[in-house]
Amino acid sequence: MSTHCVFCSIVKGEIPATKVFEDEDILAFMDIGPVVKGHTLVIPKAHHNPITETPVTVLHKLIAIVQRIARAQLSGLKADGINVSQANGQTAGQVVPHIHFHVIPRFATDGHHWNWTPRKYETSDEMQEYANRIRVALEQPSGN
Repeated sequence: MSTHCVFCSIVKGEIPATKVFEDEDILAFMDIGPVVKGHTLVIPKAHHNPITETPVTVLHKLIAIVQRIARAQLSGLKADGINVSQANGQTAGQVVPHIHFHVIPRFATDGHHWNWTPRKYETSDEMQEYANRIRVALEQPSGN
């Protein structure tokens, strides 16, 4: 655990949290600044960050609990849909540098709208170039 990580402090019980799920490896708790009421954070108890450095075994456990929380929000809150979000790095909007998933229940009347502006590639060749760069990186040992 990190001594200066707010999520590690929550895991240690130093900061209170409203827990909705806990097992030996994973903790899910209510976000204190919800996008929509019911917004839940799912974290590993061990400190990992970013997603690219988090062990696959931890990611498997995290996503399994994300799925359980999403199902519980659909049934328990009667949500109309679910958003799952995960950011890495300050530029991407990550505030707490401890890997976590946001599981956000959505309702037809919640009034929330994502600020997503679709953009375009200049040409199909430009899109192909980006795809090629990603494919090449996937072939590298660190891209596994």
